[in-house]
Amino acid sequence: MSEKLNTLLAAARDHALNVIIPNVDAWNAARVWPRDASDMAGSAGLTGLYAPEEFGGQGLPLSEGIQVYEQLGLGDGAYAFALSMHNICTFAGCGYGTDAFKATWARDLTSGRKLANFALTEPQSGSDPMNMYTRAKINDDGTWTINGAKAWVSLAGEADIYFTVVKTSDAPGHRDMAMIAIPADTPGLSFGEKYDTPSYSFLPLAEMYFDDVVVSEDNIILPIGQGLQGSLMAIDIARVSIASGCCGLMQAALDTALSYSKNRKMFGGKNLDLDGIQWMLGEVATDLEVSKLLYRKAAEALGTPEGPLMAAHAKRFVPDAAVKAANTCTQVLGGMGLLQPYGLDRLSRLAQMLRIVDGTTEISRVVIGRALQKRAAGLPDLHVPKGYGEADISADRIVAE
Repeated sequence: MSEKLNTLLAAARDHALNVIIPNVDAWNAARVWPRDASDMAGSAGLTGLYAPEEFGGQGLPLSEGIQVYEQLGLGDGAYAFALSMHNICTFAGCGYGTDAFKATWARDLTSGRKLANFALTEPQSGSDPMNMYTRAKINDDGTWTINGAKAWVSLAGEADIYFTVVKTSDAPGHRDMAMIAIPADTPGLSFGEKYDTPSYSFLPLAEMYFDDVVVSEDNIILPIGQGLQGSLMAIDIARVSIASGCCGLMQAALDTALSYSKNRKMFGGKNLDLDGIQWMLGEVATDLEVSKLLYRKAAEALGTPEGPLMAAHAKRFVPDAAVKAANTCTQVLGGMGLLQPYGLDRLSRLAQMLRIVDGTTEISRVVIGRALQKRAAGLPDLHVPKGYGEADISADRIVAE
């Protein structure tokens, strides 16, 4: 582990313990994104993790930078998720944006002075990006005029720029898709009412609308034909980042349960002395260690042919483990686990949210299932041995007998 990564992990942990945890309940009560907190995250180097140093970023490989969200997840999974999406957009802008875009936006994004977010999902299409209606018309002067809508946009109305995937024709398929960055103050850009999300209401989520929004060609991040491919890569990074944040959430839930049960007196001893409690928390601890190994291996595979499958494995297993961990730790506290000051109810809801965003558990299973079909096609056929013919064990024979 590099010295730079160690420093950033320590900074992220300090941010979680001293900025997020003491204030997250107040943030939720206020229902406002804590811009002062994300400014502090930027000052600590947490908003340009993968961006080149020449633009003020940290220059970390994905395999290292993604570990930061494990530390931020100790504080709050939704906060970690928002910063992970900002870092993905910053990575895309600094890596693939035009020179004009980089000159205008790169340092503001890597420093966290301005926030970015990614917009792909639409109201009628969640995990089906082919069913996209947002259109960009290319004008004679090179500008793009955009009309349509996006849904489940995080940092809605709070981010300064939105990396948006659009279609540039009515032709079916993805060959006409592109990604363009749309500044928040562009005329014609607006947002719907914030979604009601009680356990992470400080993170604004809403629909975003485009009514003849005109954007300069300088803001093209991925040209026509590369929009979907780039989006899928961004989603793979997001899925592994979510798994990382879930590990922090699991650690927070486990530590809460341990802190409580080590002193709770029951049946002539302490809760933590009971085999049943040890076994429950021991299973959480094992799932946590497995989850860490899995998301880190998936992070190392990003950008390789194995990347999408490994991201799917991490997104399928780790958020499920986080939901189970939060529920188990709540159970260990008994009635106290339902009280807000212990934070376990919030962690349970956050784990469920992280299980859904950027591809549900079921979508991950689809990706894994397709990979298994491909593997099966390359394996030799397995024939039934002689004497055990299929006719001998057919359903018809079973029914007849």
